Amino acid sequence: MVLGIIFLLVALLAVVSVIRQIRIKNLFALAFSALAVLVFGFFSIATIITELGII
Repeated sequence: MVLGIIFLLVALLAVVSVIRQIRIKNLFALAFSALAVLVFGFFSIATIITELGII
């Protein structure tokens, strides 16, 4: 469960980075930030769902 929360925090920081990179218009960093949001967001949600025993 702790791992899922850590992944969720990283995903939230990556969302902040996506917003900043959109304002700066840095497409390369935007791509990496968006990829980080997708990957860490997926793994955090999947980890939390698995630990809670929903699936």
